[in-house]
Amino acid sequence: MALPPPHLKARKRFGQNFLIDDYIIGSIVNAINPKPGQYLVEIGPGHAALTRPVLERAGALTAIELDRDLAEILRHDPFLKGLTLIEGDALKVDFAALPGSGELRVFGNLPYNITSPLIFHLLEQPGIKDMHFMLQKEVVERLAAGPHSKNYGRLTVMAQFYAEVIPVLEVPPRAFRPMPKVDSAVVRLLPKALSPEIKALAPALKLTVAAAFSARRKTLRNALQNLKLSAQELNALPCDLSLRAEDLSLNDYITLSCAIKDLQDSGRLPTANPEQNALLGQHPNTEE
Repeated sequence: MALPPPHLKARKRFGQNFLIDDYIIGSIVNAINPKPGQYLVEIGPGHAALTRPVLERAGALTAIELDRDLAEILRHDPFLKGLTLIEGDALKVDFAALPGSGELRVFGNLPYNITSPLIFHLLEQPGIKDMHFMLQKEVVERLAAGPHSKNYGRLTVMAQFYAEVIPVLEVPPRAFRPMPKVDSAVVRLLPKALSPEIKALAPALKLTVAAAFSARRKTLRNALQNLKLSAQELNALPCDLSLRAEDLSLNDYITLSCAIKDLQDSGRLPTANPEQNALLGQHPNTEE
């Protein structure tokens, strides 16, 4: 097993759970399939369980580590030649400024407490080719869900707007030390090549999806009233208002967001009033 050093303790405030299962580690590295010459970036290398085998295959790797003590250990590890270490918060890193931007391959065992903000930070960054992340299994199920499912929600729609979502493998709690109280899974995210016109829809899509899922048990007619549309404007929207939020596909939401954006651009719907700001401020992981 790829055990961490005896003196190395996982820190709860960083959401650390160290991966120790050699079979799982090998399976993840095979899924990433790192090769020499590629621009690989690891988030949260921890005790280097994935870092070492990836370095062995690729020869070079950039790692981002927030924990100063872990960063110090990694910095002086003689077996990590070819490692470039960035000590800091991945949420604040400008990935477009890293060497190899446009071809970046990002991976990591993400802390569960910052999963959604970090994923969306990365999805909104230009220059990333693919991502492989260890996440809570429930989150992977929601990322990959389809319409008419209880797992389908704000997180689903926004993630699938930006990327193709491919579940890779499931990971039991015993593969970690300390053991988490939840099952985990690895997911592959392939960012889509969105046109500037589609990218410009993102704010309206966030607003639309937030409003729809703010009352997912109600019909869209009731849920979209959060946007303060008139009855005439509601009836003119290109969707069946008798449906519920989970009944619309991604394409349905994109079409609906185009109409919402037209209302915003025409001045009939404010870009963001206080109530809409409250909707947008809700975490994508917290819809009803």
